[in-house]
Amino acid sequence: MRGTKWLTHAALLGALLLVAAACAREEQAPPAGEDPCAADPFGCVEYGPGEPIKLGTLLAISGDVASLGTDSNRGVELAIDYLDGSFDGQSPGLLGHDIELVKEDDGCSAEGGQAGATRLAADPKIVAVIGTSCSSAALGVADKILSDKGILLISPSNTNPNLTSEEAHQPFYLRTAHNDKIQGAVVAHFALNELGAQTMATINDESPYADALAAVARQIFENNGGTITAVEAIQSTDTEFKSLLTSIGRDEPDVLYFPDFNPACALLAQQAAGIAGLEGTALIGSDGCLASDFLEIAGDAAEGVYASSPDLSALQQGAFYKDEFLPAYKEAYGEEPTAVFHAHAFDAFNILAQAIQKVAIQEDDGSLRIPRDALREAIFATSGYQGITGEITCNPLGDCAATVPIAVYQAPDWPVEGGNPNAKPVYTETLSLEEAEAELGG
Repeated sequence: MRGTKWLTHAALLGALLLVAAACAREEQAPPAGEDPCAADPFGCVEYGPGEPIKLGTLLAISGDVASLGTDSNRGVELAIDYLDGSFDGQSPGLLGHDIELVKEDDGCSAEGGQAGATRLAADPKIVAVIGTSCSSAALGVADKILSDKGILLISPSNTNPNLTSEEAHQPFYLRTAHNDKIQGAVVAHFALNELGAQTMATINDESPYADALAAVARQIFENNGGTITAVEAIQSTDTEFKSLLTSIGRDEPDVLYFPDFNPACALLAQQAAGIAGLEGTALIGSDGCLASDFLEIAGDAAEGVYASSPDLSALQQGAFYKDEFLPAYKEAYGEEPTAVFHAHAFDAFNILAQAIQKVAIQEDDGSLRIPRDALREAIFATSGYQGITGEITCNPLGDCAATVPIAVYQAPDWPVEGGNPNAKPVYTETLSLEEAEAELGG
């Protein structure tokens, strides 16, 4: 586990930032007579003496998936607090400037992503944005709006493969979350090798997240000899699924995979109980389901349902996460983490802070200029960074989590508030993006 190694780096983070601050101007000195802001294709974001650095977040903070974005916002806030190497509620800021968070709601939708990104892009003081929570809010929407303005968008929880595909990737987009080519492959391996499944049915909502994740799992399941009995689609606003589940049950699939968001995910599990043909079917969701409200909505039907996600039990093995980060989270917010991507948000802020240190230009009067394209180049050059989620190395298409441990949990032993934050997975697999792509056939 890389968590212990990260702790050494974390303890030194405050000191390293101070050293970087002292050196930044000298290291980034442009050739004589050349203004780096004029030379940068997107210019500089500029802050006067004592003016705070403005950082945007674009996360799902209302509605049915509010627990997802709230959890990530808290990860960002704790990272800002920890810039001096201590969770003491007081941040030293960066390069002599406080950090001001501007929070927008992505609504877990394309419409929310467009509205929030448009507001953030209109503010010339926003240096970067951490978000979105949901792939639907980013893909072709927030990622393009912000890239067109030269504003970085760093997601802690987008997992749709298309966001980092050669065809669709926007140049200022990257993520610390895994690519769902990895998670879909692990789900298929779990169904085939651990459950002994030979048949699978899938149900996905309209989100790019659910659609792509189900598609990857189906392809790898079939590539390894399995049979797909049904491919069904729903709307995330639907609430009645019994007729659909009855139809699926006629083929008695070994596995029903529904990587949707709550409440639809929880309602599918609840309504599958008692459906003829599904009595022996294993129910599997993914991290969109893995929130505290699933257990509340599904009730007794939650018992035994599986869900895949980043392996939080691996994080628990790290002394920093277990002994410092989680206690600080609980002290600050009065509860356990409400979702699974708080650590990815913490890491997202830290690689951004490191990149700002590399390119920022400090003036003698205390003002600060940050060239936007140079900042993009610096963060995409991140390599070997030891985060609490593991080693972070960003590739040119924005995938920064190249090798990822994915876990499968079984309810009610889920690592969410209302379940068991110290949950132990029933299955874990560490897989690289290259391995998953090879298994997909390209």
